[in-house]
Amino acid sequence: MSQQQRIDLLGRLFTEPDQPLLRSRVAAAIVLLYAQPVSRIVRLTLDDVIVDNDTVRLRLGDPPSPVPGPVAELLLSWIDQRTNMNTATNREARWLFPGRRAGQPIHPETLGALIKTLGIPSTVGRVGVLHQHVLELPPPVVADALGYHHKTTTRAAIHASTDWSRYASGPRARKPSGWTPRTRDS
Repeated sequence: MSQQQRIDLLGRLFTEPDQPLLRSRVAAAIVLLYAQPVSRIVRLTLDDVIVDNDTVRLRLGDPPSPVPGPVAELLLSWIDQRTNMNTATNREARWLFPGRRAGQPIHPETLGALIKTLGIPSTVGRVGVLHQHVLELPPPVVADALGYHHKTTTRAAIHASTDWSRYASGPRARKPSGWTPRTRDS
């Protein structure tokens, strides 16, 4: 996914009035901004959202990542309106995305399907975002900020690079007849 495609998808989350559930939009924004897999998003708790005056940060790694204004508004609105909170066993749930089962977050497949209904491919989006981050920042910095292993971000940086080191041009061309390699003497 290109940077422009990612920006366009993020814009749709905030500007199209007929977008469905707030939960889906918040989760999709986390995928598109922070390259988080759905399996990690469902494990986020209210304690991972840090509100300090006018600043909202999301604890994915160390230090917590700042949340841009429009996303922060969506995130805080979602926290105030979280679903699955009416049952007696879920009233005190700390999950950012509570599930139907008491004390459990939403299932990753369920949240992934909700993100997909928005037209956002979570895996492709996540990989594209990670590649964009490692092109702009050193891989160890990205790893610390987003909670990835350093080897993962280093691999992503290698795959995102444009040095053509892994380019395979196809079958090797044969040497032209009569061709001999140059030596130092020639």
